[in-house]
Amino acid sequence: MSARGLILFAHGARDPRWAAPFEAVAARVRRQRPALQLRLAFLELMSPTLPEAGAELCAAGCRHIDVLPMFLGTGGHLRKDLPPMIDQLRQRHPDVRWTLHAAIGEMDTVAQAMAAAAVALSDEDGA
Repeated sequence: MSARGLILFAHGARDPRWAAPFEAVAARVRRQRPALQLRLAFLELMSPTLPEAGAELCAAGCRHIDVLPMFLGTGGHLRKDLPPMIDQLRQRHPDVRWTLHAAIGEMDTVAQAMAAAAVALSDEDGA
């Protein structure tokens, strides 16, 4: 049982196919870190929710949980909606350390990967 957990937090959508790229990321992380307790959670329209995923990780014995927003930038949901949700998790599970990270799209490695994908696309067209 891992003392550390990770929640990949995405927006959610009515169409279940929308979640496929996030599920692919979660699967890659699981392959690379099989001992890590990982959950994919959603703000709305899909499940599990952040509180549900957090409770699952706590029940699995996690004592430090990282929350990584799978958003390209920090908009209203990350500035206004997410911090109170993290505060509620801290109140419900005071024995767990909750770490909220910046939006994944603001990480340099992600910007580099997106730029590389764009360059590769332009190379395919013979540019």
